[in-house]
Amino acid sequence: MKLTWFPRTSLVAALLIALPLAVSLHAQDWAKTRLEASSRHREFVTLHHGTRSLQALVVYPEVKGKAPVVVLIHEIFGLTDWAKEMADELAGQGFIVIAPDLLSGLGPNGGGSSEFPAQDAAIKAVSGLDPDVVNADLDAAADYGKKLPATDGKIAVAGFCWGGGKSFAFAAHRTKDLSAAFVFYGPGPADVSTITAPVYGFYAGNDARIGATVPATTAAMKAAGKTYDPITYDGAGHGFMRAGEDPANTVPGNKTAREQGFERLVKLLHEMKGAPMASSGSEGRKKGTKAVASILCHDGSAAPVSGSM
Repeated sequence: MKLTWFPRTSLVAALLIALPLAVSLHAQDWAKTRLEASSRHREFVTLHHGTRSLQALVVYPEVKGKAPVVVLIHEIFGLTDWAKEMADELAGQGFIVIAPDLLSGLGPNGGGSSEFPAQDAAIKAVSGLDPDVVNADLDAAADYGKKLPATDGKIAVAGFCWGGGKSFAFAAHRTKDLSAAFVFYGPGPADVSTITAPVYGFYAGNDARIGATVPATTAAMKAAGKTYDPITYDGAGHGFMRAGEDPANTVPGNKTAREQGFERLVKLLHEMKGAPMASSGSEGRKKGTKAVASILCHDGSAAPVSGSM
């Protein structure tokens, strides 16, 4: 057998190239482990609209009666293990969760989020998505959910990071049957006049880029006579719903905000189940304790009311 020897410098260079890729691909192993431990039924379905096909993860709750549908919009990183784990955990609270992979067909070899070789590539792809196509994808997910035998017919949307802005935008787009929109650290759309569902905001105290948009969004929603209830969690950073459950998190405020934010989301969804147009005050509130956070997360949506990236 012939052995080929490589110079040590070449080996080191190869490792330096491979290491960041490995880290980006396996950074959410903790979320994958939790997902795999769940007993809830999960399946991928193919949704269609026009000539487009997209994959969506559907997670069913283990409940006796019919349940509302939550369309979950992933972060700018695509449909990651954390997004899937979040969908599963929310289903565990009694809701059917549909999480479309908005990068379906756009990855290498026509794949989706999982086919992108590195995080930066996925971020670039998500940032370049056509807003009209995103809304059409979300419509397809909502329409699919409404026809499921196990649903009670109620639909909500919840988005995180980039998906938070898209959640708000979808509320302005889907005016016929949306029961509620949950916006996690995302900006509001330029025009809120078409919104019919109540919108609930979840923001981080240490996230000036998005936090600076909240007063103008609050004013716009109030002027239009819409229901908007934003809460800011002091001590948390952008992306706290993910960072707060990451074992590597070192910021107490993220964990606190994650726990309080999830509790609030579940409570509001259960209220929606009994009253589709559950109303709440439009004044923002603050919770939590002060701390410093630096969380990698981005929002590709424009923030037309105030501020910019």
